[in-house]
Amino acid sequence: MKKLQMNRLQKLVIFMLSLGAIMSCNHKKKSEKDNKISDSEQHQSEPTKGSYGDDVSFMKNYIELIELTDANNQSKVAVSATLQGRVMTSSANGENGRSYGWINRELFESKEIQEHINVYGGEERFWLGPEGGQYSIFFKKGAEFTLEDWYTPKLIDLEPFDVKNVSATSATFTKKASLKNYSGFQFDMEIEREVAILSKEDIQKELGLQNLSDNIKTVAYQTTNTLKNIGKTNWKKDSGLLSIWLLGMFNHSPNTTIVIPYVQGDEAELGNLVNDTYFGKVPSDRLVVKENVIFFKGDGEYRSKIGLTPMRAKDIAGSYDSANGILTIVKYNKPKNVTDYVNSMWEIQKEPFSGDVINAYNDGAPEPGAKPLGPFYELETSSPALALKSGESGTHIQTTFHMEGDETTLNPIVKELFGVTINDIKTAFN
Repeated sequence: MKKLQMNRLQKLVIFMLSLGAIMSCNHKKKSEKDNKISDSEQHQSEPTKGSYGDDVSFMKNYIELIELTDANNQSKVAVSATLQGRVMTSSANGENGRSYGWINRELFESKEIQEHINVYGGEERFWLGPEGGQYSIFFKKGAEFTLEDWYTPKLIDLEPFDVKNVSATSATFTKKASLKNYSGFQFDMEIEREVAILSKEDIQKELGLQNLSDNIKTVAYQTTNTLKNIGKTNWKKDSGLLSIWLLGMFNHSPNTTIVIPYVQGDEAELGNLVNDTYFGKVPSDRLVVKENVIFFKGDGEYRSKIGLTPMRAKDIAGSYDSANGILTIVKYNKPKNVTDYVNSMWEIQKEPFSGDVINAYNDGAPEPGAKPLGPFYELETSSPALALKSGESGTHIQTTFHMEGDETTLNPIVKELFGVTINDIKTAFN
């Protein structure tokens, strides 16, 4: 009886041990399966290379970002107070959408501060002009107009702006500062900059479009930039004036063409069609002037810059990447009958207020064998020269749009806004 009970007990122990082993094995398999699912889900959540999410994730290692988004959470804009309320990049298709702003990852990773300028990138940065001339804010009094003596003011290069307020769709930044120009005049100023993401309805209204196809992916943001004279002295021409200058660095491609419509008319009355002498005359295979529009290559392969005066410029410029189906549009508030714009040419100027309103820049090696800044391309607009009395303000508003779609859906928009077809753009340099 005793022996039988022992056998039964042994069998029970063996059974319990076996059951535990089976359960442990099943739990292990389930755990491994769960881990595999988690790994897969984690891999799927990682942003793809070159995407908005990828760039934002990278930049958050170095700077704080404010992200704005539309109601559908598809249009996204990343802004940095650390870099003067700069729009770093944007997306028309959520986290995995294309990142439109050029980001200088190499400079971020180096954590080094450059002496003359820190080119972190970003698709719309707040700057002030003029760059060159007797009223320059980039050259100290008596300096030579050479790269060795050229310094970007810390105010618009490295100094952070204060965050005034933030919502899901907008952010406002402020800054009080003083700057001296080449002639020794001191500007005491307050800057306010608002960045706001636009809805689809806003986009249609801003561009004057009746209908925007659902097949087009879009993102747009508007910046309202105000400069106030908070000093006791009025700002006058004879001591120099400032302008609000907005510059956007965008990702180039071999198939990107900058498109700028212009005002037609007699050169004796309106002046030259285009200023193409900033870095030496632009070759004819890179700049083509047609009857009503200027085509300029944005391929990042040749350092060159062009500009349009207030007599020639309209209130719009843009670019089209035919390989990726990306249409970029920049609009700004160009006041009527205003011709005084600061001149940024690197020289003592005979006409310091005969500057350009719209500029476009294509990056490339500054000399054979040298490294380019990017490469990237830029679209730029400027406010008039701001002759502000003490307590007065001037405002410059710019709106940037990105649209992705096929030629059939984008072509009507290109025709309406620029007066040319996509085929005209694609064949401009043939």
